[in-house]
Amino acid sequence: MAVNLEQVAHRPWPLPAGSWVMAQSWHDLLFAHWPLREALLRPHIPARLEIDTHDGQAWLGVVPFRMSGVRLRGRPPIPWLSAFPELNVRTYVRADDKPGVWFFSLDADNRIAVAIARAWFHLPYFRARMSCEERNGWIEYKCGRSHRGAPCGVLAGRYRAIGEVFSAAPGSLEHFLTERYCLYAADKEGRILRGEIHHAPWPLQAAEAELTSNTMPEADGIHVPPAKPSLHFSRRQDVVVWQPRRLAL
Repeated sequence: MAVNLEQVAHRPWPLPAGSWVMAQSWHDLLFAHWPLREALLRPHIPARLEIDTHDGQAWLGVVPFRMSGVRLRGRPPIPWLSAFPELNVRTYVRADDKPGVWFFSLDADNRIAVAIARAWFHLPYFRARMSCEERNGWIEYKCGRSHRGAPCGVLAGRYRAIGEVFSAAPGSLEHFLTERYCLYAADKEGRILRGEIHHAPWPLQAAEAELTSNTMPEADGIHVPPAKPSLHFSRRQDVVVWQPRRLAL
C-alpha cells in the first residue's frame, strides 16, 4: 500500500498540517445511495453541521466493503487486527465550507477495532457478524449487527461492477457522493470533530446489486425510500488518516 502525498491536485483543500497517524486499504466497495429530503435527515445531524446537497437533494449512503492493512504510522499491520469487513451508513455534511461525511453507524467484524474507533475517533461503531467473499464475479456480503444494546440491523446480498473504470467529473453526482476528504463526528459532550483523510481520486465503475435485506438505515432511525439506488463500485482505495481535531464553536 502506498498513498502518494504529492498527488494533491484533485483535493478541494491542501493536506492538513502534521503527519498522518493511520493507514488502511479499502476493497470491493459498493456505494449504494438513495435521494432523501433534507428535512428527513436534519433531526439526526448536529446543528453545527450543514447538510450537504446536490441539486437541492440530500443523499443517504450504504457502503459495504472490506479493510486490510490497517496500521498505525511507523508500525506494521497486526494480522488479527488489520483486516475485516466493514459497513457504513452515511450522509454528507459540511462545516466551515469543508464538505465531508457524517456516519449514522459503522459496523465491523472486529471487537478491538470497534472499541478503538469509538474511543479515538468518536465514531458510532458497532460489532457485527460479517462476511465478504467473491464468487463467480460477484461480491457476496452479509452483515448482522451483534453489538449488545444496539438496534439490530442486517445487510445481505451481492454486488458487482458492470462498467469501465472512470474518475468522477467535478460537479457530477458521482463526485459529490465519493470525493470526500474528511469525516465529522461528535464526542460525548456533543462537540464536533473533523478527521482529515487523503487518497487518490476514486477509481469508480457502474455497479449492479441484489440486496435481499437492508435494514441498517432503519436501525439508525432512517427510512430507505422505495426508489432504486444509485450504484457504484470501486475495487480498491488506499487511505491515510489524520488525528481528529475539535472544531471551533
